[in-house]
Amino acid sequence: MANLEGKVAVVMGAAGRGNMAQSIARRLAADGARLVLAGRDPEPLAELAEELDGLAVAQCDLTSEADLARLGQAAVERFGGVDIAVNATGWGLLKPFLETTKEEIERMTALQFTGAILFYQAMLRVMRDGGSLVQISSATATIMLEDHAAYMGTKAGADHVIRCIANEFGHRGIRANSVAPGFTVTPMTAKAGRNPAIIETFAKEYPLGRVGTSDDIAEAVAWLVSDACFMTGQTLQVNGGVTLRRNPRNAEIVDAVMAARAAAAAAKS
Repeated sequence: MANLEGKVAVVMGAAGRGNMAQSIARRLAADGARLVLAGRDPEPLAELAEELDGLAVAQCDLTSEADLARLGQAAVERFGGVDIAVNATGWGLLKPFLETTKEEIERMTALQFTGAILFYQAMLRVMRDGGSLVQISSATATIMLEDHAAYMGTKAGADHVIRCIANEFGHRGIRANSVAPGFTVTPMTAKAGRNPAIIETFAKEYPLGRVGTSDDIAEAVAWLVSDACFMTGQTLQVNGGVTLRRNPRNAEIVDAVMAARAAAAAAKS
């Protein structure tokens, strides 16, 4: 367990029940942090805030400077400032490169690159010296996954922005790092996550033999934001070693699913 007593943590993206941001928020609260929870949907935010005795800032759009300023001000008014800021937002668009529309590219860029920068700016304006920023990135910012270019490119760009922040704000003792999960069963990947054949196809590429969980990522975030961490400007690959290998090809995933269906049909006959 990290010692986060007395620290104030903002977790962006916590408006989805059971998502990675909520897992991170629960872990930080268990380690002693006071939570400010941000996202668009008021109801799940309010539920989590009540559970963790935190503050919910709903209808907070990552791409809105006004909303993010309101988030920072709410943290200051309730807790006096911010020590930890985690951006756990994302849009898992899977679409062939030539079929990805300009509208989808602009939406992805607004959320995963421009919005990320705006979030860091807003948090740095209210962050106390010695604070910590964490970007939830992806193993696919380093290795390939087919039909995922817009997502991968913007995650990689946000990782480099994190390095810039680490360089510029280190004199204040502020650290900035990314955490890169691999395939993780969350609401964003729920459809694939319910198919054992897909999970197995990914897991065999992981040296540690399994895909990740939100709790794996929350554990890493808790360490990164603790005073015990002497790291900044880095991407922590919390993905079971998949970056040593590769993600499966689409054809391999389809073959695995079809083989599982055929085996199930044969078992019934």
